[in-house]
Amino acid sequence: MDIGSVLLILALFILTVLYIGRPLYDRESTTSQPLESEFSALLAERDRILTAISELDFDHTLGKIPAEAYPLRRGQLVQRGAEVLRQLDEYQGVPAVDSASARLETALEAGAVNPDDDLEAVIAARRRERQEKSGGFCPQCGGPVVQNDRFCPKCGRALS
Repeated sequence: MDIGSVLLILALFILTVLYIGRPLYDRESTTSQPLESEFSALLAERDRILTAISELDFDHTLGKIPAEAYPLRRGQLVQRGAEVLRQLDEYQGVPAVDSASARLETALEAGAVNPDDDLEAVIAARRRERQEKSGGFCPQCGGPVVQNDRFCPKCGRALS
């Protein structure tokens, strides 16, 4: 063996050792992980609470939840969700809530305001606006069409 091949093998060996040993020297990236893991846990908790609220609403609609237990459980979930959102805001550096938001939260906790009523009114108004008159049926597939349709939503045929 000549000296060139020995040096090449030695260089490859050193590069391999450095590549394999890199995680041992890279300990700085693991120190910032507790904050990231807490933030990630809060995001997961927020998603879990939102899912629990939607499932609770669905079960109440189906009649699986007694009427007297529903508001109590929903209030607990909403309160826990508000706490999680406050903690998320603290991590993101959002300033403290203003007095109007604080007054709204106290009114919600007292049960004086029901945001679902306002939301339902907005949805009903939007549906009334969007009601379109029927334009008959598609001559090809027989699917219902609206007067503003240029093409059949079912089969795609051009309407005249």
